Amino acid sequence: MSSYQIFAEKVYTGNSILTGQLISVENRVISSITSSGFVEGARSVQNICAGLFDAHINGGERFHFTEKADEETIDDIYQASKALGTAYVLPTLITSSLENILKGIEATRNYIRNNPRSGVLGMHLEGPFLNPIKRGAHLTEYVRKPSDTELEAIITHGKDVIKLITIAPEMFTREQIDMLLASGIAVSAGHSNATYQEASQAFDQGIKLVTHLYNAMSAFGHRQPGLVGATFDNNSVYAPIIIDGVHCDYAAARIAYKAKKEKLFLISDALFVGEKVTEFKWGEFDAYLQNGQYNNSEGNLAGATISLADAVRNSVREVGIPLQEAIEMATIRPAIAVGLNEKIGSLELGYPAVFTSFDDSLEKFEVIN
Repeated sequence: MSSYQIFAEKVYTGNSILTGQLISVENRVISSITSSGFVEGARSVQNICAGLFDAHINGGERFHFTEKADEETIDDIYQASKALGTAYVLPTLITSSLENILKGIEATRNYIRNNPRSGVLGMHLEGPFLNPIKRGAHLTEYVRKPSDTELEAIITHGKDVIKLITIAPEMFTREQIDMLLASGIAVSAGHSNATYQEASQAFDQGIKLVTHLYNAMSAFGHRQPGLVGATFDNNSVYAPIIIDGVHCDYAAARIAYKAKKEKLFLISDALFVGEKVTEFKWGEFDAYLQNGQYNNSEGNLAGATISLADAVRNSVREVGIPLQEAIEMATIRPAIAVGLNEKIGSLELGYPAVFTSFDDSLEKFEVIN
């Protein structure tokens, strides 16, 4: 289907809302957006936006990327996300051995090569260079301080595949952070016990992103503002947040929305999609689904259960974020944060014809491509 049209009652472009628009597609690219009204043969939808983008997702319906770092798992993550309205993903590989990290990089590279029209844009490497005090569910045996040799190996093998890496900046030298920043990979501060001063120094050095705001980071205190306080205090830093009512209270999400404004965006951090996996074990990493959340045997949260569409819905219904902003938080904002906004995130002329449509009740989200 190289040429088709979609009539949308509302179009969320990434920075505005248009009403009663006819979107024309030629060769998988948006060729026009006009207010000419519905035409025969066009598909009709209530609402449409650029394809939702999840920059942090760990598993699909069946498989977990770190436990099974291969193309089958990546496809599982993509297809399960797509079925729930998310068009683009960064499969996330967490703290593990260098061998497993390199395996995940190669699997992602091969999947993208073999599936060039998929929504897999690369991968997110969450760890292994974290602060053990804030490791969360990450395994102690694999959490380590960075060496120049290992950093060089990861950059050399993964700089065209890894779009985002989470590190604890206080575990790094200035030179090592510079090495990562120079690679072109977006660097995020997370699983970190950084002081306000350490975090601010990392932000001044060029880190402009944190990983799952509030979770696995030094908390805000009135005498020790920590990484949370440094994030709130810096207008340049993007803050992804898991709005599921479990990883942070909805009131905390409202506070973050007021503090971070256009720098707040949504992730799922789903351990698995669809709650079909009720028990999971990978080495000493375990997770059990109880009351709609994954916890490990130590009692720590081990990943979320929501989709990105769920996060949009929760943002509107539970946090009170206007729908236009909630859509931006799942499209253009994460795209800007990881440096992919020239390819995705906006519903504008010349952008790929990859959309998410949704009904007025925010119950049904569907990818159109």
